[in-house]
Amino acid sequence: MKAAIISLGSISSKWIFEAMKKYFEEVDNIHIKDVKVNITSHGMEITYNGKPIPKYDCIYAKGSFRYANILRSLTKKLYNESYMPIRADMFSIGHDKLLTHIELEEHGIPMPTTYVTSTVDAAKKVLEEVIFPIVIKFPTGTQGKGVMFADSYSSASSLLDAMDTLNQSVIIQEYVETGGADIRAIVVGNKVIASMVRKAKMGEKRANIHAGGVGETINLDAHTRKVAVDTAKALGLDICAVDMLETLKGPVVIEVNLSPGLQGITEATGIDVADKIARFLYKKTKEINSCIDTPSAEELVKEVKDKADSKAHQVISNLEFRGERILLSKMVTNTTQFLEGEEYIIEACEGSLKIKKLM
Repeated sequence: MKAAIISLGSISSKWIFEAMKKYFEEVDNIHIKDVKVNITSHGMEITYNGKPIPKYDCIYAKGSFRYANILRSLTKKLYNESYMPIRADMFSIGHDKLLTHIELEEHGIPMPTTYVTSTVDAAKKVLEEVIFPIVIKFPTGTQGKGVMFADSYSSASSLLDAMDTLNQSVIIQEYVETGGADIRAIVVGNKVIASMVRKAKMGEKRANIHAGGVGETINLDAHTRKVAVDTAKALGLDICAVDMLETLKGPVVIEVNLSPGLQGITEATGIDVADKIARFLYKKTKEINSCIDTPSAEELVKEVKDKADSKAHQVISNLEFRGERILLSKMVTNTTQFLEGEEYIIEACEGSLKIKKLM
């Protein structure tokens, strides 16, 4: 299988590229600045160094919010041709804190109370209702940039006046006291593969590693892991970092990072996060390819003959679950003559399930 990583060439991206070479037969390392999207009335074309981008089985496209538009465009074009762990629309939603909070709210993900206003005057009215200290954020920004703290009405009002000159909308959020610590969980697929608690340096409230924070490994409880995984699922992300704060009522999500740095969490946990990401990309790509492999003419003829011989019945029905088990209807078990205790071959992939009796 052939794969590519499209990125800004950060250290983390280079680690993932090297790890992907252990699993895929061929891997290309593509710098996003060398990619161009051509949009015409006849369609969209993606070029790399002036030539049409090759066909890949897997493409991991990632980058900062400044490249959200081109990442969304190229993913929109390539998403149905290659396995990509991030949906096209998520490059717009995931790189905007406000849109992210709106999406998470729709899925019932726990978050700090958040306020959005259209003007500075309206925002100052919010200041009359909140309990200080508070957090004021720009919708975009990474590594803790664009996040400010205010411990009084006067300081918050001054910040809003200064931010108004930048002509950007702002988000006001309740401050959760954690002693300058937050939790980062790396979610890959349906699992948290690594997690750490980040502690801010003296005199700093932001726990980000790039802001001088220090990371320490942490074993998350089942509920916190579930919140992290549910957050990734809500945004349709197969790979991301989920940042949380621990409160008396449990974890609350403060941010989701589509392109997290790996140096800090790798050092803190001793886990080869890049390798785990590369291995997941390979397994997911292989799984998808196995589901869409085109059968040969002989296989098609045999399948038609087998169906005719077995007089298979097709039924449109809802599935009934008991916990994580699927219950088969009486009509299905009567037709198949499946018996409890016998051995069966189960072939499962996304959207498809086949069960055959082991002869």
